[in-house]
Amino acid sequence: MENCLKCKDNEWPNQEKTICNEKQIEFLSFVGDPLTLVFIILSALLYIIATVILGILISFRDTPVVKSNNQTLSCVLLVSIKLSFLSVFLFLGRPVDITCMLRQTSFGISFSISVSCVLAKTIMVCIAFKVTKPGSPWGKLIGVKLAKWVVFICSLIQCLINVIWLSISPPYVEINSHSEPGKIIIQCNEGSVVAFYIVLSYMGLLASVSFIVAFLARTLPDSFNEAKYITFSML
Repeated sequence: MENCLKCKDNEWPNQEKTICNEKQIEFLSFVGDPLTLVFIILSALLYIIATVILGILISFRDTPVVKSNNQTLSCVLLVSIKLSFLSVFLFLGRPVDITCMLRQTSFGISFSISVSCVLAKTIMVCIAFKVTKPGSPWGKLIGVKLAKWVVFICSLIQCLINVIWLSISPPYVEINSHSEPGKIIIQCNEGSVVAFYIVLSYMGLLASVSFIVAFLARTLPDSFNEAKYITFSML
């Protein structure tokens, strides 16, 4: 041809360069995508496991083992883990503005609550072994209130970070037609990249503090070796 016809942004030429075809729209669809199926099965399985453990904990709530393990904190930990598994479904399907805003924030808050619970448990284990004499000032800190305040304050900071993120520069749907030839990728733009990494960094900070505290408490007697498991999991 003497004159060339440029394809539109949503079109792509065929191999012979004779006609323009519509680009293939791509996202993690609920239907016909094996990767999505793997995510759904894993999330559902882990959610069921957490639910069963929570049911066992509630069923045996009057036993000494559950009472000594801070039942309220354990229940909050399991519920936040379940919410973390459910947040996976926000990453699946065709993105819209509301799911883009909720996917990172919901996971960040729920996961921060779970790590905060682990941190509170670790602190309580350490303080328990500081109470060596009657009337020790550490004894006043070993109550349930300290654990609740640790979880509340650590989770509140993450919530405030997410509120500021959504207020200043929230995530939104982005149509990417240039990354892959012949495809239009519908994806979420995180809005403020700085806020996104602050959310991730804060979760890493909580995990690091939990790891350090648990590592320092790793030499506790074997019958109270929860700190060893926390050290391994945080690592």
